[in-house]
Amino acid sequence: MTDLPLAQSLHRKGDWTGAADTVRLDYDARFLRRKRLETEEGRPFVVDLAQTTSLDEGDALVLSDGTLVEVRAASEEILLITGPSLPRLAWHIGNRHTPCQIKPNCLVIQRDPVIRHMLEHLGAEVTEALGAFTPEGGAYGHGRTHSHEHGHTAHAH
Repeated sequence: MTDLPLAQSLHRKGDWTGAADTVRLDYDARFLRRKRLETEEGRPFVVDLAQTTSLDEGDALVLSDGTLVEVRAASEEILLITGPSLPRLAWHIGNRHTPCQIKPNCLVIQRDPVIRHMLEHLGAEVTEALGAFTPEGGAYGHGRTHSHEHGHTAHAH
């Protein structure tokens, strides 16, 4: 066993208040079950959740000593997508089960040369950037949207 504090539960964004340490994780790292992490303040801890969970920016892990650790989105390589008919471009992104952040004037995806090439051929202007990536959650508010693992009652596609 470990002497480090354990995070075995979490509070979703908006369901907690107060002071908290912070941990910065990119989009892929925010999908976890068990992992040793370190807060920005330098404090190590172990996440040991009952199941693999998609953490959203603003969620808070609850450590065994009662400390809250707020999850923040780390900067990562992203693509900013603009151009005519953003809804059409968003459809093509979604049709490939690519996580997508929707902003008022652009779409944001993780850096992906294949998807970039497709979008440019559809008339999109694609710009590389570094920034936080917080894509739309699943149909029920949070979670991952790829792989068709919705975690709800059976349904037909």
